[in-house]
Amino acid sequence: MSMTLFGYYRSSASYRIRIVLNLKGLPWNYEAVLLNRGEQQQEGFLSRNPSGLVPVLESGNASLSQSLAIAEFIDEIHPDPALLPANSIERARVREIMGIIACDVHPLQNLRVLNWLREELDASDAQVTAWIHRWISSGFVAIESLLEQHNSDDQFCVGTTPTLADALLIPQVYNARRFALDLAPFPRLCAIDTHCQSLAAFADASPERQPDAPQ
Repeated sequence: MSMTLFGYYRSSASYRIRIVLNLKGLPWNYEAVLLNRGEQQQEGFLSRNPSGLVPVLESGNASLSQSLAIAEFIDEIHPDPALLPANSIERARVREIMGIIACDVHPLQNLRVLNWLREELDASDAQVTAWIHRWISSGFVAIESLLEQHNSDDQFCVGTTPTLADALLIPQVYNARRFALDLAPFPRLCAIDTHCQSLAAFADASPERQPDAPQ
């Protein structure tokens, strides 16, 4: 079944799905939606996702939005290698980390939120940066604490193989570095990022390696 991912090179939600597809070893096509040109708000894309957000995955006759739904869909229809642990507690721990990133952190530093702060509240660049740092740091404090309690080897978030938690964490670390957040308080999180980035599935998904990235 052919799959096409509609995304943007610097979208962390799109980045998550690139990692998932790579970890599964699946062939997929890429269609860039240039957020910097407002293509996500054009009629052609809104017919795929009325929310005007990336990513969108087209697989056969199905068209799906929302990265968590897409990630679990891919994991279900292509179960090997599994990206959710078989153990129920570990599976819940993966979803716990996913929830912190996808629900508590990412929405508050999404492009449309940052634009609203600037345009509607006249926030300065310094104020927007402070906002970004506040919410990424809050989430990372929680994740670092979870890793201290439950992680032993600092290679992956949960267990000894990559999971969906890693697929969400690495793009968020990328964003943190992009916004110059001090990551020194998060050594376990950074160790996992370093290890994952040494794997081709993660490295090949990085924003700089995408066809729509500036050359």
